[in-house]
This record gives sequence, C-alpha cells and structure tokens, in this order.
Amino acid sequence: MRQVLHKLFLNDKFILIVILINSCVIYAQVAGYSHPYVNILDIICLTIFIIEMIVKHVEYGLKGYWTDGWNRLDGILVILSFPSILEFFVPMEMANLSFLLILRLLRILRFFRVLHFFPNFSKVVNGFKNALRSSYAILLSFFVIIVIFGLINCSLFREADPEHFQTPLRSIYAVFQICTVEGWYEIPNTIANFYGGATVAAEFVRLYFCALLIFGGIIGMSFINSIFVDAMVANNNDDVIKKLDEMQKTLDELKKRE
Repeated sequence: MRQVLHKLFLNDKFILIVILINSCVIYAQVAGYSHPYVNILDIICLTIFIIEMIVKHVEYGLKGYWTDGWNRLDGILVILSFPSILEFFVPMEMANLSFLLILRLLRILRFFRVLHFFPNFSKVVNGFKNALRSSYAILLSFFVIIVIFGLINCSLFREADPEHFQTPLRSIYAVFQICTVEGWYEIPNTIANFYGGATVAAEFVRLYFCALLIFGGIIGMSFINSIFVDAMVANNNDDVIKKLDEMQKTLDELKKRE
C-alpha cells in the first residue's frame, strides 16, 4: 500500500492532471456555476493535495520537504486551502460575504501549482531574479524620478487638473501613466484647456509633457527594458560561454596530443 501511495503521489504526471482538473473546477466556481458535484470534486482534489504533501513528508522528511523551493510553494498553497473546506459546511445565511470571498481567493491560489510543471520555468525564475539583482538600482532611480516629477506636477497643476494631480499619490500615478505612454496627450490637453488652449502657458504645458514623455517614457522605459532583458538572458550567455570554453580546452588537448 505504501509503495502504491508513493508511486501515485510522487508521480508528477498524476499530480499535473489533478491540478488541471482542479483548475477547471476553480474556473467553474469563480464563474458562478454552483453544483454539488463541482464542490465535491474540489474537495477530492484538495484531499489528493493533502495526501501528496503527507507522502512527501514521509519520503523526504520534514527538513527535506521544506528546503525545496517548489515543495515550499506547494505546501503553503495547500495549507492556505484548508479553510476553504469550511465554505461547504457553513450555511450561506450564517456566512459573511467577505469571509466567503477570502476562502474563494485562497482556493484560487492553488492554480499557481501548475507553474513548476512548465518547461524551463525554473530558468525563467532564476533569470528574473538575476535581472532584478542587476537592475534594481536603475529601477529604484527611475521610481525616485517619477516621485520627484509627481510632486512637482502636484504643485503646478493641482488646480488645473484635480482629477490627476490633486494629491501627491494621484500625481505620481499620472506621471507613471505618461511614462508608460498611457493618456500622454489627454492629461496635457486637459491642463492646456484650463489655461486657455492657445495661450503661452498652454503651449508651455504641452512642451513640458512632451519632454516628460520623450525622456521618461520613450528613452527612460526603453533603457530600463534593455537592461532588464539583457540581465535575464545573461544566464543563457554564461552557459554558452562555459560550453565554448570546454570545447576550446578539448581542442587544445587534442592539439597537444598531435
């Protein structure tokens, strides 16, 4: 019996099928399709995940299970799913809507388990970590610049466009919108119309926001994207360089033998 449990619950293909079935069940539940069989199937999937976690604890030990990154993710998601069972035993008239919403959100988190079955997903995650490590200073500097211009714009255009610049937080968000080429012409047009549309002040506003778009949005965002992408593919380049070095060493040894 123990061998059967180990073969079944340590089988990635079986667990992947259960995850996909559970994902379909979660989709049906979020879409509002309520049926007893759907709820029963969801409980069955969660039970399988719980048994899988227990079997892995027996196989790898407590320390061995929780030191693995993917097992930690799976274990946390399963533990967070425990309260969702209560939804099926709590009468609707006694349940608080916010309480039910939390339980449903915790159940949706189980969908993340499918991620580590994607090919080379670990390499993508490692590349993303390296990209953040290499470009965090640039990202932080860009964020500081957005905050500075957000505060400047809040002081200058609070009365002209209160929808976007009435508070510092709104202003920072508006600057971020412009830097991501979102609403880059609507916001300055609103402010320009406040100053008369064809006055010198209105033209200055348009020129100012065009400069902000060019240096913050087009040049700034392109610069950050290039650094981030270059850092993400650096791992692949390192692997290629190592293989080339190994080939060079092999060729050198062959030449020495000749």
